[in-house]
Amino acid sequence: MSRYVIILAAGKGTRMKSALPKVLHQVGGKPMVDLVLDTVLAAGVTQVVTVVGHGADQVQAAVADRSEVVLQAEQLGTAHAIQMAEPILGAANGATLIASGDAPLFELATYQAVFDFHEQAGNAVTVLTADAPNPFGYGRIIRDEVGNVIRIVEQKDATPQEAAVTEINTGVYVFDNRLLFEALAQVNNDNAQGEYYLPDTLEILRNAGHTVGAYTINDFAESMGVNDRVALAQANQVLRARINEYHMRNGVTLIDPANTYIDVDVTIGADTIIEPNVYLQGKTQIGERVLITAGSRLVDAFVGDDVQIDASHLEEAEVHAEATVGPFAHLRPASVLAERAHAGNFTEMKKAYLGVDSKMGHLSYLGDATVGDDVNIGAGTIFVNYDGKNKWHSNVGDRAFIGSNSKIVGPVNIGDEAFIAAGSTITDNVPTHAMGIARARQVTKLDFWNRTPLHEKFDDVDSSKQAASDALAAFMQKFI
Repeated sequence: MSRYVIILAAGKGTRMKSALPKVLHQVGGKPMVDLVLDTVLAAGVTQVVTVVGHGADQVQAAVADRSEVVLQAEQLGTAHAIQMAEPILGAANGATLIASGDAPLFELATYQAVFDFHEQAGNAVTVLTADAPNPFGYGRIIRDEVGNVIRIVEQKDATPQEAAVTEINTGVYVFDNRLLFEALAQVNNDNAQGEYYLPDTLEILRNAGHTVGAYTINDFAESMGVNDRVALAQANQVLRARINEYHMRNGVTLIDPANTYIDVDVTIGADTIIEPNVYLQGKTQIGERVLITAGSRLVDAFVGDDVQIDASHLEEAEVHAEATVGPFAHLRPASVLAERAHAGNFTEMKKAYLGVDSKMGHLSYLGDATVGDDVNIGAGTIFVNYDGKNKWHSNVGDRAFIGSNSKIVGPVNIGDEAFIAAGSTITDNVPTHAMGIARARQVTKLDFWNRTPLHEKFDDVDSSKQAASDALAAFMQKFI
């Protein structure tokens, strides 16, 4: 049987108090609608349709070419939203799952299980339900005396007796696709909100003699919908706990999981140790036996095996096997540390390559440069890559030595085994085996302190200080 999915992602999310469409707020480092889409696609469905409305262009860009997109120009309720998909799915045979773009915590196994249950039971519709500790705000599942689902009642339309029910509608359904669109045509908006509710289709199908079933999940947290910033924080906590548990069970040591923040697409090798207050974001890849110390943030970074990163920030940077970074280093986009290279404390790299066994110990900036193997870059060295208009690239050969407090003004080429004298400002190429010196020679003036004009100057200063002190004392005496 073919399986389809309709994702509801048209709402504004007024309670978020945000210009960003609600479904684009991030949980686990990805927009919520992106998480939902990832999960349903992993279930191997035939086709996905996403219903957009508020911020349609932004939401459509987020789902890209992974889903068909239809527009609900006016938000008139969930039933109305699904009707927007009728031109694409209306004539299809199979089962259609309805998912919410603001409910990102459902797991793949849950979607697969409700699909399987629905098909095996032969239901017209199967509702995914959960038992809520606090059901306020959720639609209640109303059953008859033998346990059959009769209808779903929204919070604002519920009687006190119905509001006391703790079994809630998670917002996920699986329908017989043809029967879904037949029932949608009969839904009216006779309710407190004046909207067309999808749950009304259950009573329509039941009255037509079809079977309405329910599949209950064990973990209520999966069903969490995100309607405000409080729920957004709670959803992040739930997902991060899952992510952290997954990595720990796969051989990663998290010293303090509650204070370690790992996005959903991050990969980490075994025997890696991560200290507290570390953020691993985007599509960061971490190898085996890596140590990442407290205060580090890695965004879309690649880290090879046996690397140590000490309280540093990496953004779209690569650190290869056995290299070391930090403390307090900043590796910006397109920075590459080759094997066993070292970018030490208070160093910065941008669009630069530091070769095998090369070292940039401290307080240096390497921008728009390619540095060969086994090079030493002294403290306070700056690769001057910007002339106010253009960025210029410089090259340093293998086994070169760059003395402390040097300025390499691009574009220049420094050859293999060349030397740069400390304190130099290099503006011309330095050939292989040569030394570049670009500084004034030291001049030492002996007995400089005893110059007569200098003594007189200090004598004058001392006299002026004494005169000022005497004047202030005389002035204050008047008030005593």
